[in-house]
Amino acid sequence: MQSTDFRNYKIPYSPAPEYSKSVAYFSMEFAIHQPLKIYSGGLGFLSGSHLRSAYDLKQNLIGIGILWKYGYYDQSRHHDQTLKADWYEKTYSFLEDTGIKFTVPVHNQPVWVKAWYLPPTTFKSAPLFLLSTDLPENDYLSQTITHKLYDSDTAAKIAQMMILGLGGAKLLDELNFNPDVYHLNEAHGLSSVFHLLKKFGSKEEVKKRLVFTTHTPEEAGNEKHDYFLLDKMSFFYGHSIQEVQKLTGIEGTVFNHSLAALRFAREANGVSQLHGEVSRRMWGGYADVPQIKAITNAQNWNYWADKQLYRFMEEGDNDGFDDRKRYLKKRAFEIVADQTGKLFDPDVLTIVWARRFAAYKRPDLITHDMKRFEDLVANTQHPIQIIWAGKPYPMDYGAISVFNSLVHLSKRFKNVAVCVDYELALSKRLKQASDIWLNNPRVPREASGTSGMTASMNGSINFSTYDGWICEFARHGENCFIIPQADYHNLSIQDQDKWDLDHLYEILQEEILPLYYSNKRKWRDIIQDGMHDVRHEFESNRMAKEYYQLMY
Repeated sequence: MQSTDFRNYKIPYSPAPEYSKSVAYFSMEFAIHQPLKIYSGGLGFLSGSHLRSAYDLKQNLIGIGILWKYGYYDQSRHHDQTLKADWYEKTYSFLEDTGIKFTVPVHNQPVWVKAWYLPPTTFKSAPLFLLSTDLPENDYLSQTITHKLYDSDTAAKIAQMMILGLGGAKLLDELNFNPDVYHLNEAHGLSSVFHLLKKFGSKEEVKKRLVFTTHTPEEAGNEKHDYFLLDKMSFFYGHSIQEVQKLTGIEGTVFNHSLAALRFAREANGVSQLHGEVSRRMWGGYADVPQIKAITNAQNWNYWADKQLYRFMEEGDNDGFDDRKRYLKKRAFEIVADQTGKLFDPDVLTIVWARRFAAYKRPDLITHDMKRFEDLVANTQHPIQIIWAGKPYPMDYGAISVFNSLVHLSKRFKNVAVCVDYELALSKRLKQASDIWLNNPRVPREASGTSGMTASMNGSINFSTYDGWICEFARHGENCFIIPQADYHNLSIQDQDKWDLDHLYEILQEEILPLYYSNKRKWRDIIQDGMHDVRHEFESNRMAKEYYQLMY
């Protein structure tokens, strides 16, 4: 049964008048809901919340992504409990077949692309179109382009970016959905501009319609590839290297995707106020780049928040509030027990470190001083429980070895656990399990880092280094706890780690633990201040509105 007319597509609800401008939002990953496993981490969580808020606000926006056959990966364990990456085929009965197929040239050969559709009513998100090359019309190599999110093979990853960019732009033509704005969430979809150049005839015309969001403050995190490889793969869609160099102003042999995106965009933004400053510094020396604005990332309250905690807070029912938080912890601890055989106590202060496993996020910082760590977890006066979870990139062997070392460490303590399969569902449960959401990236390398927002929405207190969104939220000892800033620019990495570690232990032992065990009222006030502050300033409806006001 196909009721949607995909050849003249309009969103299936009336857009609110202030959001009538039509937008196509390109992202490599979307974390919409647990059953749809097409995301790896923060970028996906962010675009998922954006689509949920676009639906809440009735914005005229559609998402364009890729249907990853094997997802990012399934995280399980080897026989000794260490991390094992598995890839299973995913099938989704809730996606609609649009009947649309077209080709994108890859290596000068036509690759067939099929479009699937996630209707807004399924998970209460803006309409989402997902592209796949896993078709019998394609040879095996072409079929594998949309198999694994962020394939480790360079040519495969470029092909994935082409399916998102060129494929997404061609899909919009097939749908006859001619958006007023093409929004690239990160530079993965940049190849779309080479299709748009042919469609609109000039860079000026493309620029009128293109906006770009950059997510990483790290030069290394911005994709760069060899011009000749891109040309050989048809990335430039028939434009010669000389033309592309002229259009983008990028000379030499290396093509910088983010810089090209900035030069094709009429508006650009970073994803927190601090990241906006870092990005302006980083790109400020380049000519022909728009002033980079800041729109702080946010998460969707309707999807993430525990509504009963909020209700008890609003009614001033402290007993109900405490009882609900204790229940949330107890329920989440059943997952921990099931996975690890550890029985955690809902009355003990619980620290959780859970997010994407990357070196700069320093998952194991608290264990860098083993004597202190052992004293901390053995303390009977102020007992403590610690849980780790998160997905390293499956080829990041450094991060995997940190994960595995924490697994082995956890075997020595009954109050330390490492969970696997950190996706949307476990993420929400671990936020409910935690009293303290530990976040200690190296400053200023976290562009935004949104996991702490959803932790606050579930009655957890942020304990963080001063980086990303936290800088706009933090009031130490009132709505969170903050590791004071060092002179990060002049300290070596070792000295920076030592500074942050010393202050982490100091605040934990002198402020957090005594407060939790001897002043429940003040503790509850800090939780509730965080819940209140996060709901208004860091809710994705605010973010989705700002994109319309400032970018579109």
